[in-house]
Amino acid sequence: MLIMKKRYIFLTLLFVAIVFDLWLYRPNEKQKRPVLADSFSNTVNSPNRYLTTDIVAKKIINGDPVIFLVDVRSQEGFDNYSIPGAINIPLKDVLLDDWKTSLNQDVRDIVFYSGDNILSEKAWISCMQQGYENIYVLDGGLNKWFETIIEPEIPDETASTAEFDLFASRTGTSIFFGSGVIAAAGTKSVQPKKK
Repeated sequence: MLIMKKRYIFLTLLFVAIVFDLWLYRPNEKQKRPVLADSFSNTVNSPNRYLTTDIVAKKIINGDPVIFLVDVRSQEGFDNYSIPGAINIPLKDVLLDDWKTSLNQDVRDIVFYSGDNILSEKAWISCMQQGYENIYVLDGGLNKWFETIIEPEIPDETASTAEFDLFASRTGTSIFFGSGVIAAAGTKSVQPKKK
């Protein structure tokens, strides 16, 4: 519980600093819809603005036309690795007029991601302050994507059936994205213990 409180305090302070920074350097154009401080504070502290790696992977696999992945890292980082179907809009370019039509709309779910959550949080805050809708952050970014989707960890022998089911699902997802490794013949197969 103490760790959660520290996380929320840190995130709140980070968001207040970024909001203040955005307020000082806001564009001259009028906002689509002003974001009230109380509403913004509630939204910042809501876990609903995050999408898990499992949800995003499922949407990609199912060909969900609503999801719109935006990698806010540098072009070089994007060229090294990106989630399939994502486009690259570096953080410094997120509010440029070139991207306004793509990001400021109410039809698609915009999902920002970066290596972790830092850059994607900044993109999310910038767009929220401009009144953009349907914007999310990939929880944990690419770090979590690799940990859960690309290279899922085998559960302990004592893990629950639900954990093994999740691992099996993630292994299938990993294979879909071309990174899954099928165990070689003769290797130990880990199965849940009957309870």
